[in-house]
Amino acid sequence: MQNTDLHPSVKGMRTTAIGIGISIVLVFAKFISGYIGHSYALIADASETSADVLSSLLLWIGLRISMKPADKEHPYGHGKAEPLAAIVISLFLLATAVWIAWHAIEFIRTPHQLPRRFTLGILLIVILIKEGMFRYVLRIGKEINSQAVKADAWHHRSDAITSVAAFVGILVAILMGRGYESADDWAALIASGIIVYNAIHLLRPALDEVMDAAPSGEIVRKVRQVAAGISGVDLVEKCYVRKMGFDYYVDLHIQVNPDLSVSRGHQIAHDVKDSLLQTIPGIKDVLIHVEPYAKVPH
Repeated sequence: MQNTDLHPSVKGMRTTAIGIGISIVLVFAKFISGYIGHSYALIADASETSADVLSSLLLWIGLRISMKPADKEHPYGHGKAEPLAAIVISLFLLATAVWIAWHAIEFIRTPHQLPRRFTLGILLIVILIKEGMFRYVLRIGKEINSQAVKADAWHHRSDAITSVAAFVGILVAILMGRGYESADDWAALIASGIIVYNAIHLLRPALDEVMDAAPSGEIVRKVRQVAAGISGVDLVEKCYVRKMGFDYYVDLHIQVNPDLSVSRGHQIAHDVKDSLLQTIPGIKDVLIHVEPYAKVPH
């Protein structure tokens, strides 16, 4: 029976391990096929997959660190390791795009043989595998709300993109014949631009998380709604939510009747906290400030 109570980091690590294993097999398949089949684009594609393996290893390490419990030096836990891993992966994507573009230009300027037909079959298999991995890893990333795992998914998509570019380029070179040997290199150059766009798209939310930017308005709205529904709460004045790895931490200011006893105000605060922890998944802790309700005269 499948365990549905696994920590998000464990799910992410399992997904990453599968991706690493598949990518290692594809690296060897691409390098050998590219060398035998005279396809520089396929060799560059293999190098891009090698970068995938390295970045996935960094992700695995980041997820492993994020699982460590809070301690004296890290009272909020080690969740920041997860977005930091996403930043590193995004930077790897950017570096990979630059590497592909650099070598694509070099190959365009270097005369070489036409690629062989069997490389198209290899690339077709690679495209199907990598696109499947992208969809699987992205689904897990959304399920556990991990920017790092989502970034790793886009590594698989970028690999599929470079493979599609290589496929188109090799096909053009084979169909058009002599004089079009560099078609696959031009395709790889275009793919590098797409990878840069994806990397920047992934880098921004990871940076926001490290900088404690406010999460989506939806979770803030839910927190306010739940808190306002607790008996004794007259007003939810302020609500701050920050994401720490896979968990949310809430800082809430509520107003209650100023004539209530300290004990009653304290109990209301506990009721709000308990309700939030039980109602909204992902909330790790809630800090509540109780203040006297001051009705604004009309």
